[in-house]
Amino acid sequence: MKLKTLEMTFRSTKEFKENILCTRGFFATKFNEYVQLHNHITDKLVYRYPTIQYKVIRNRPLILGINEGIDVLKEIFDDFDIVKLGDTEYEIIQRSMTIKKQEFGLSDKIHFYEFLTPWLPIKQENHEKFLQLKTMEEQKEMLRRILTGNLLSMSKGLNYTVPDLIKCDLDVKITRSEYKDVNFLSFYGGFMANFCIPKYMGIGKSAAMGKGTVQEIRVYRDN
Repeated sequence: MKLKTLEMTFRSTKEFKENILCTRGFFATKFNEYVQLHNHITDKLVYRYPTIQYKVIRNRPLILGINEGIDVLKEIFDDFDIVKLGDTEYEIIQRSMTIKKQEFGLSDKIHFYEFLTPWLPIKQENHEKFLQLKTMEEQKEMLRRILTGNLLSMSKGLNYTVPDLIKCDLDVKITRSEYKDVNFLSFYGGFMANFCIPKYMGIGKSAAMGKGTVQEIRVYRDN
């Protein structure tokens, strides 16, 4: 199916130093009436695929809107001249909005993707289970299953029914990422799948906060 996305970027008189959590906090506080900006209703987290995602691409903030998230970003686009992150104020001198229609879903071709930001596939309570697997192939098989689950979960959240099996493989290196003062196993590298994912969409844990952001690097062949 065709998926509509909106990329919103902005530039200040100085380089943004704060982390992405601060960026989300600013917009969630200033425009609290829009649930998509923070995914909370009366302080309870809404468990669904985020239609607004906060990222830093090439050292510049980027906010991605998907489906209903697009309408929210259009509403707030002209409503901030200063972004306050922590104790620092950034005067906005330039902003842009790019709307795209991109393919999403199962494909008859193999698509190759790279992770622009760390992918967090494993819940903290399963870290030891993963590390205790005896071989790298066992670890890889666990990651394949999780990646497939991530794509199925994302599809469900975007009201897309996957009509056939997802085929995927990956080539990643393990590292660690900190999120809300907690260390998680995370992975850099890339993967291939018979699945179309629009540019800058996130998969896995904390996609709203920019984790697991992907970019297609090439299309290989027919299945």
